[in-house]
This record gives sequence, C-alpha cells and structure tokens, in this order.
Amino acid sequence: MDLRAKIALLPHSPGVYRYYDAGGTVLYVGKAKDLFKRVHQYFVPSERLTAKTRILVSKIADVQYSVVDSEADALLLENNLIKQYKPRYNILLKDSKTYPWICVTAEPYPRVFLTRRVEKNGSRYFGPYSTVLHARYLLEFFEKAYPLRSCRHKIDADTILRGKLRPCLNFQIGKCRGCCIGAVSVEEYAGWIGEITTFLKGGVGAILKEYETRMQQASEDLDFELAQLWKERIDALKQHYARSIVTSVRDLQADVYALIFDGTEAFGSFLRIRGGAIVQSLNLGFRLGIEEEQAAVLSAFIAEIESKLGPPSGELVVPFLPDVQLLNIRYTVPVKGDKLSLLELAAKNAREYHFNTLKQREHTDPDAFRRSVLEELRQALGMKELPEHMECFDNSNIQGTNPVASCVVFRGGQPSKKDYRKFKIKTVIGANDYASMKEVVNRRYARMLEEAPDDLPQLVVIDGGKGQLEFAWQALCELGLQDRLTVVGLAKRLEEVIRVGDPYPLFLDRNSQALKLLQQIRDEAHRFGITFHRSLRSKAQIRSALREIRGVGAQTEERLLLHYGSVAQIAAASLEDLSIFVGPGLAARILEALNN
Repeated sequence: MDLRAKIALLPHSPGVYRYYDAGGTVLYVGKAKDLFKRVHQYFVPSERLTAKTRILVSKIADVQYSVVDSEADALLLENNLIKQYKPRYNILLKDSKTYPWICVTAEPYPRVFLTRRVEKNGSRYFGPYSTVLHARYLLEFFEKAYPLRSCRHKIDADTILRGKLRPCLNFQIGKCRGCCIGAVSVEEYAGWIGEITTFLKGGVGAILKEYETRMQQASEDLDFELAQLWKERIDALKQHYARSIVTSVRDLQADVYALIFDGTEAFGSFLRIRGGAIVQSLNLGFRLGIEEEQAAVLSAFIAEIESKLGPPSGELVVPFLPDVQLLNIRYTVPVKGDKLSLLELAAKNAREYHFNTLKQREHTDPDAFRRSVLEELRQALGMKELPEHMECFDNSNIQGTNPVASCVVFRGGQPSKKDYRKFKIKTVIGANDYASMKEVVNRRYARMLEEAPDDLPQLVVIDGGKGQLEFAWQALCELGLQDRLTVVGLAKRLEEVIRVGDPYPLFLDRNSQALKLLQQIRDEAHRFGITFHRSLRSKAQIRSALREIRGVGAQTEERLLLHYGSVAQIAAASLEDLSIFVGPGLAARILEALNN
C-alpha cells in the first residue's frame, strides 16, 4: 500500500507510531493524542518543518502504529519502544551508568548490601541512588542500629540444627546476634528487616514513633538497659534524618523534576521526597531528537523515572507542564515557598550533573566536548553556523609608542598558532585604539579575500567595547563582509558581549563554557599582542642606549651585542676587554655613557 494511502487510514485515537526506512530500520518512534492528526503534521509543506525533520521525512518508507487507551499509556509504550529500537531521531537516554541499589535478600535471615546489579531472584531492591556515598551512609546507619549478619552463608533451619557453622568475630564483638547458630529467631530478625525496608521507603516518622513508644515502655518496666538501646537508635535515626531533611513541611510527599537544556542535550535531576526528606534521587541525560520541545522532554523524563522506580507519587513538582499529563496525578509549578526551594535544589543538581558530564567528556572525548562548547556559543550568539573558525583582535601600545595589534586564530575550539598574525600600525598616529582596530581588521581581511577567500572565519571577536567594535564593523562593511561573518566585542570590565546594532549587552552565564571560550581567545590575543609589543620596545631601548653614544653605528652595535649578549653585560665589561672591539677611546665613552 502507498505510504500516503496508509497514513490516510490512521485512526483518530491515542497511540504510538513508528517510522521505518527502506531497509526496515526504525527511524523514529512517537506518541500522539490523535494518531491521524499527529502523523499528518510531518507531511505538510516543507517550509513548516525544521531541516532535521525534513531529512527524516525524506527517509520514511513505511509507518506502523499501535492504538492504546490513553495518552499516559502512549507515553509509557513510547518509552519502552525507544529503549528497544534506539531510533536515530528520537530523544535518547544518554546515561549508561549503572547506579547503586540497596538489596534486601529473600532468605530466612536476609542480608542487606550494596549492589549495581538488579536480579529477578525474589530479593527486594531500593534505589537507585545517584551517588554511592549516600547508599553507603545508609548501610553504615543500619550496621550501627541493627545487629545484621554480613556473611554470605546459606542459613536455614537445617544448617542451624546440624551445627554446620560457627559464629564469627562479629558475633563475639556484638555486631551480629548469631544467625548461624540460631541465637536470634527468624521473627525477631524479620522485625529488624521490616523497619529497614520501611525506612528505605521513606517511613522515617513511623519508625521514630515506634522507637519512642518502645523506649517509654522499657523505661516504665524499669528495663533501663533496653531503654538506653532504644534511645541510641532514636538519636542515630534523628541524626541521619536531620541530614536528609530538605523542607520544613515534614508530611510532604512529592516527586520533583528539574531539567536544563544545552543545545542538543538535556540534563535532568529527580528527587523523591517523603516526610520532608530525600529518599531517592537520580540524574539522567538525554540526547534530543527532532521533537525538541521542552514539554516533550519532560514527559520522556517522567516516563523514564517511572520505568526505573515505579509509579510516581500523587504530586509532581515540575518547572513547567509536560505535554502528556498522567491521570490521578497533581502537577505543581511552584512560584514560591518550600516547593519552589525543592525545585531549585533539583535544578542545582541538574546543573552540577551537566558540569560534571562536560568535565568528564573533556578528558574522555575532547572532540565531542569542544563541539558541544561551540554549539553552546553558536546558540548564545544566535549564529547560523558553528564557529569552527574564530579570530580575535587586540591592540597594544604605551602612550602611543610602538603601536601594534595581534590576531589569534582558533580552529575547532583550539588555538591554531601557525595562523597567528601580528601587525605594526602604519596609518594611525598616536594612541587611537579605534582607528588602529579599523586598520588592522581591514588589512587582515583584505588580504584574506585575495589569498584565501574560502577560509574566512565564522566569528570575529574584538577585545574592547562599542567603540572598537564599531570601527571593526566599518572595516568589514567597506570590504563587503558584513553578511558573511559574525563580529562581537568582549568588554573586560563586566565580561559583557557587545553585538552590532544591539544597544543592550549580552551577559552570558559566568560558569558557561561558551563564555570561557570567548575569554580564552581574548586572553590569548592579549598575551600575543603584549609579547610582540614588549619585543619591539626592548629593541627600541637597546638601540637608543648604544646609538646615542657618539661613534657607535649599526655594525658596532651588532658586533658588541653578539659578543656580550646584552647592554648590561657591555656596561659591566672592563676597559681593556672592550678596547679589543672598538678601541680605547670609544670603549671609554661607551662605559662612561652606560654606567652614568
């Protein structure tokens, strides 16, 4: 059947559709409230579609679909199919890390330990935890509060009856009650495990109340040792609980989702709040597909958390509403109060996860890291092309003496030192940074148009404010380059980005990699220009120190400097030694002039 005829038969029902190429490979999986309307949107006049979507549509050879009962079901089915097929054009989960879980085994005397492998063996798993430190801290608390076994022996009634095992050192020092010899009953041990699982599920308040009741009862029975034991557990639990509290609303139960976007990537942080404390947290990264609306990414994030951690709680705290809203779930977009503080905490975690991901990528995959930085800079400046080739100009002079300029070149986000250029100012008299900038930019690109017109940069950075930028722009306009490249100024005082024709400066995030790249190329241009200026100034000082002496010409100056190495060494030479090169009379005048 023809593709368009097949699309015309799609139902007006919620469901999931799949696009296939001619080879049968799944290109894209999407969800829809109305399959007919949603799929038809891809086959409208091309000017309404993005470039990436047009490429996808050109490859579609077949479409399949599945009808479901609701949008929520479509969201979950879409999430599962994306994991199964990993289509090229979909929002894909980037994070392949195996997170730690706390496992409670299915044994008569269960073990509680940390693992990264979830198996279907009847054991219960709690987590995952975004950091192994949090999980280990919980285990340390359990070890202090409960005499749990840590051995891996198979312990059952037959093992205890036959006396196959002997108690270990933990039994001798009181860290274990001796499960292997039947010193503790299965029922009592199960009570400890029940309290631990209640704690891991977020029921800290209920456990505290139970402990306080038992402590009070032991005190009334004059069993003060037992009362002290319960008091120690209460203190340990409160100490741990105090470190986990993130809101003053102790009965709050909510799931918090935060997202930040960086080009073709998104980074999310999830917090599960029970009794005002964080009981679960998870960070995930996504590679965005052709549907890059933030609401769609949030829906995918919620579906992924549900697949990992089970159904969400009754309230979801989100920065904005997702495009699919689950039934019987209350969505809150806070503007103030404790819930806004929770959302800001999750956003802080997302930013930290983003930063750590970039730093890790910088070491493990530097090319991908630099490309992501260039993409961030492209979006920040509103450029059409990626700034693969960048150039930066800087002027240098001291009260108009030895005026010079530098041009440094970055390719692919890295310095290309073989392309650096330095200029002596030829047409400007005195300290005029504006006119000097115009001269240098004009000379640089007039020559490039003659010698390498296809190697023009995508981005030109001017070290300075509006004045320097305006004169550089005039030079580019005179050469007819105003529409072929982007030029910005970077003012050092507030690190603001100045754009042509924009009266308001652009302030990039101080921690953004895009701003750091602009600062790097600006600082490199400054360093290169200062080095060139100092070398010219040093040469001028050397010439003035020797040439002002009567009888010293260019050849004499060169001969002395080649032998002694510097003016200071000449001044320190003896009259007899210096007379060998220039004669006694001139040697005396040189020493007198330099030492005076």
